[in-house]
Amino acid sequence: MASALQAIRSGQSGTAVLAAVAADLRPGVQALLFQVLRTLGRAQALRQQLVARTPPPAADALLCAALALSWREDDAPYEPFTLVNQAVEAAKRSPAIRGQAAFINACLRRFLRERDALVAATDSDLLARWNHPLWWVQRLQKDHPQDWQAILQANNTPAPMALRVNQQKTTPEQYQQALAAINSVADRSGESGLILHQPLPVQRLPGFAQGWVSVQDAAAQRAAPLLLQGLAAVPGRPLRVLDACAAPGGKTAHLLERAGQNAAIDVTALEIDPDRAQRIHETLERLGLQARVLVADAARTQDWLPQVGTDVPFDAILLDAPCTASGIVRRHPDVRWLRRESDIAQLAALQAQLLHKLWPLVRPGGRLLYCTCSVFRAEGDGQVQAFLARHTNAQLLPSPGHLIPGNAEKGLGVPDNLAGDQDGFFYALLQKTSD
Repeated sequence: MASALQAIRSGQSGTAVLAAVAADLRPGVQALLFQVLRTLGRAQALRQQLVARTPPPAADALLCAALALSWREDDAPYEPFTLVNQAVEAAKRSPAIRGQAAFINACLRRFLRERDALVAATDSDLLARWNHPLWWVQRLQKDHPQDWQAILQANNTPAPMALRVNQQKTTPEQYQQALAAINSVADRSGESGLILHQPLPVQRLPGFAQGWVSVQDAAAQRAAPLLLQGLAAVPGRPLRVLDACAAPGGKTAHLLERAGQNAAIDVTALEIDPDRAQRIHETLERLGLQARVLVADAARTQDWLPQVGTDVPFDAILLDAPCTASGIVRRHPDVRWLRRESDIAQLAALQAQLLHKLWPLVRPGGRLLYCTCSVFRAEGDGQVQAFLARHTNAQLLPSPGHLIPGNAEKGLGVPDNLAGDQDGFFYALLQKTSD
């Protein structure tokens, strides 16, 4: 597990790191790794109290992992003395840090002796208090002065498992009954969503292989209804919809599920990465849905637009743009430690480019839904306000705007009927008033 932490510190994603772990060990390793990542700031601050100089990477990863798991006794997965013994034994078995086993043992034994004083000495440290990089905390204080603490608290809490019911095949009420039959309880969330009280492996979800249900966060489930609700089709042809950054296909599928019973719809899904594009195919196949899936860079319209036809503009475009993923940290606790503050400006530039390239493809009266799984304003409200200033033919329709992670009752501008546990997200629905 310490080697997994070291890999993340070197720049690998948690998803990639865990994929390399043997399947039978993966759930346990993930649980421990996520706990370490959610308390890594405190662990690093404690290590600074114990050691004047940062140890080499492998030793530091093991030391910080042990501190993260043991610093608060009521949350420790094992007795603190057991964790210390396991850490020392792990050091002795590792050729890279065998020579530092005594050093690690001394640090951890001192921590156990002086725990209360050492923890108290780190309580005023923002990194230790919130377990996020200092720049991240300061950015949230500026972007969300009333809600920054709620965002950080939510980020350090595991997210629930949320489901989207395929209403072409069943209803949320019927699916609640199917879950009850296997002693699983779920609450309603939005028009098609359910939130499980306890997560389940997807293989145990009733009808999962038959496409009755998909795993999708409540915030992400807002995209399809926002884009399609009240959108008038042009007589004589199906709705022409583009999902510009579509992998793994959850929103593409939701568009098809929602529109399929009421109106003909022609969906094109783009994804720049071939492996991720394959996931879209797999998602649609499981659900029994069809869309045109292209491996393409959405910003390079000259590469893919001829394949879908240039004679008819799109009625609707969904742009779920690449972003920092700062709104889904509770599901991916590695993100906070992988991101750099400079990433925000780089990604904001890419988002602006995508908006600029895709807006001409929307017909007059059509819509573009811009969304990111980010809580940073540079990727949300700031991006949209700059776009509106540059495009006088764009009108901002009623939209959720910034949603903070956790319970939607604490969110910003969230209607009561959409309240529920959700990831951090941003939504802006833009309508084209003229060419």
